[in-house]
Amino acid sequence: MKYKSPEAIAKRPTLFCQGCAQGIINRLIGEIMEELDKVDKLIVTTDVACGAMNVIVWDYDTIVGAHGRPLPTALGVKKVRPDCVSLAHLGDGAAYNIGLAETMHSAIRNDNVVALVANNCVFAMTGGQMSATTLPGQRTPSTVNGRDCKATGNPFRIENAIGKLDIAYLARGSVDSVKEINKTKKMLKKAFEKHLAGEGFCLVEILTPCPTNWGLSPLDSMKYIREEVVPVYPLGEFVDREESTNA
Repeated sequence: MKYKSPEAIAKRPTLFCQGCAQGIINRLIGEIMEELDKVDKLIVTTDVACGAMNVIVWDYDTIVGAHGRPLPTALGVKKVRPDCVSLAHLGDGAAYNIGLAETMHSAIRNDNVVALVANNCVFAMTGGQMSATTLPGQRTPSTVNGRDCKATGNPFRIENAIGKLDIAYLARGSVDSVKEINKTKKMLKKAFEKHLAGEGFCLVEILTPCPTNWGLSPLDSMKYIREEVVPVYPLGEFVDREESTNA
């Protein structure tokens, strides 16, 4: 069987590091938009970090928002273009550090936008420094001896912050294997379906590798996700309004 690339994923060279999972995520977005017949309705607001390089990879209408502020921009897009599919594409540093206030208030208001957060546990674009999601003991340029949680606090888990709020959907997936990629696609598709139904705020966090800043090979980076990252950031669906309503 020959697999066809989504039409909206441009056939151009990318600027992403070898082993980066942005390409996997982009393919999932493209496949879902084609399955939902919404390719021409998607408007993406991306951050100025690694995700901003997607502007040369895909052919969707795209806005590069201020660092950490794609969510309020995506909400503005949805307000003026209610017929569109509005996606905020962020990294963990943008969503949980610089833009944490914006993430929290979008959840509190139950804004009808989809947030996709690629969590690689570091500030990747600026050199791999510690972010809110850096693992205990993880070495980075700003934690050369490993993250000391007594000094910096524990890793930030979004389900602990907004899991009890009245939102439409909250889930965490991974791209470390074909099995997990397929599960993550189902999570993302459900988020977009809920968005199209007007149910409110949907956030899907995706555990992604960063071989360059982790100092690992692409293959070892996937192993690192399975063995080190997943135990700290468990996978699964945490909020699904329809399921909780029917329970």
